Amino acid sequence: KETLVTAGHIIMPLAKEKEVSILPVDSEHSAIFQSLQGNTHDSIEKILLTASGGPFRGKSREFLKHVKLEDALKHPNWSMGRKITIDSATMVNKGLEVIEAHWLFDMPYEKIDVVVHPQSVIHSLVEYQDGSVLAQLGLPDMRLPIQYAFSYPERFDNAFGQLDLVKAGQLTFEAPDLEAFPALKLAVECGKAGGTLPCAFNAANEESVYAFLDNKIKYLDIPMTIEKIIVRHQNILQPVIEDIEQTDAETRRLTREILKNL
Repeated sequence: KETLVTAGHIIMPLAKEKEVSILPVDSEHSAIFQSLQGNTHDSIEKILLTASGGPFRGKSREFLKHVKLEDALKHPNWSMGRKITIDSATMVNKGLEVIEAHWLFDMPYEKIDVVVHPQSVIHSLVEYQDGSVLAQLGLPDMRLPIQYAFSYPERFDNAFGQLDLVKAGQLTFEAPDLEAFPALKLAVECGKAGGTLPCAFNAANEESVYAFLDNKIKYLDIPMTIEKIIVRHQNILQPVIEDIEQTDAETRRLTREILKNL
């Protein structure tokens, strides 16, 4: 994910030149990939990335001022590593996934939407120009998209369970709260701007999350610090690998300086 976020403009053309297939492993992008099978690119109306909303879905910004690390690590559906769990809590992860989808599926940002789906049963959807919407459903288990990446174009049996729609019950959807979770909007803006801004966003987020995991900053300091970095960043519009490496290193240094003064 982070490779495409920071250098998608390099990776995707190179993969095409070398005739290398890139198969998604993220559950959302695997769902999109599966929902695209048998359809043409120009028939796509919109990509709909689903988000669980994380542990703080429906909470106000005032509430989020007081959350603790242990609260942010309690994801309602997924069992993930500590860093990506915090990214889910801030919805940074969904912003990174929007950028990833832009590069993986050659889709303009205007045709990529995020919809909150708390049950994490529908992993993403593709809307077509005729009004049809195709989706991939499954248990919230990363083993399924990982297995599909290995087995594609075949499908293997699995030993980790099947989705029971009756037990799943009601499936609901809502718009993301961009006021409570501003990092999602920031990520998309950086993706649209391109250049080294997505790299700066990613580096600032990683350093901020590490500080939060060490109990050195508050939860809302994460998006605040990212925004400070983005405002200061001098964007390089057509970066080569060296520019990306330098941006990553310099952004991390500057982020750590900012975090020390919080």
